[in-house]
Amino acid sequence: MRVVGFTFIRNGIKFDYPFLESLRSLLPLCDEVVVAVGQSDDATLEAVESLRSPKVVIIQTIWDDSIKTGGSILSRQTNIALERVQGNWGIYLQGDEVLHEKDYDAIRKAMDQYKDDRQVEGLLFSYFHFYGSYAYIGKSRRWYRREIRIIRPGIGIQSWGDAQGFRLDARKLHVRMVDASIYHYGWVKNPLIQQLKQKNFNALWHSDKWISEHIADVEEYDYMHGGSLKTFTGKHPQTMQARVANQNWSFHYDEKIMEQPFKERALNWIEKKTGIRPGEYKNYILL
Repeated sequence: MRVVGFTFIRNGIKFDYPFLESLRSLLPLCDEVVVAVGQSDDATLEAVESLRSPKVVIIQTIWDDSIKTGGSILSRQTNIALERVQGNWGIYLQGDEVLHEKDYDAIRKAMDQYKDDRQVEGLLFSYFHFYGSYAYIGKSRRWYRREIRIIRPGIGIQSWGDAQGFRLDARKLHVRMVDASIYHYGWVKNPLIQQLKQKNFNALWHSDKWISEHIADVEEYDYMHGGSLKTFTGKHPQTMQARVANQNWSFHYDEKIMEQPFKERALNWIEKKTGIRPGEYKNYILL
């Protein structure tokens, strides 16, 4: 069974992405890992090269910063890496997503179990979305619960929209669930860096005018907009241990002052009482 990882990254150091931790968590599962490294204002390329792994294949890319439609530049970069993937499975991680070593066996088992079942076009993971600090995860409906992170290459699957998921000829993929999780750290940064990232990231969707009207002109990001959170009681992936230990800012969660629109609170209450998430977006068809 041949397994190839693929990802993209740009300005990973400048915006404090755990992209090296992400790559290190991916390497043990893969025969090869394709990394599309965009032109950066920092030493991102050199950092990827510093891994000195014969498995890592680097593609240097140029981003078209004039593209400001729904984050589509992200799917374009993903597809550049995906084009190089040849094998039974392709494992995709974004630069702020990390795999846990405790899940390796379950991931390998699922890939082996379904590798010859052509009905299965992808494998679905659950998510831990960390917010504010490494001690809290989102529990409200604003945080998507599952997404496809393993796809069957060579059948025309492409990254979709803003690269959150995948489609085949614009239709949803048929997938099986994996007993494994993605650890998502995109909302865990020093508030100074998080605010810089918000301006940069939203520029992939919106005009400068929109950003000036909707992104606060402040130095630090206000983490009081994350909705309902809960304490994370598990253990972080091994590749993240040093980063977690070196957190250099404080974050205190107070549900009473955390911003939560009324509609969100009402829908969260329904989910808590019934276990059903009304209107949940699912970018897949679960077999």
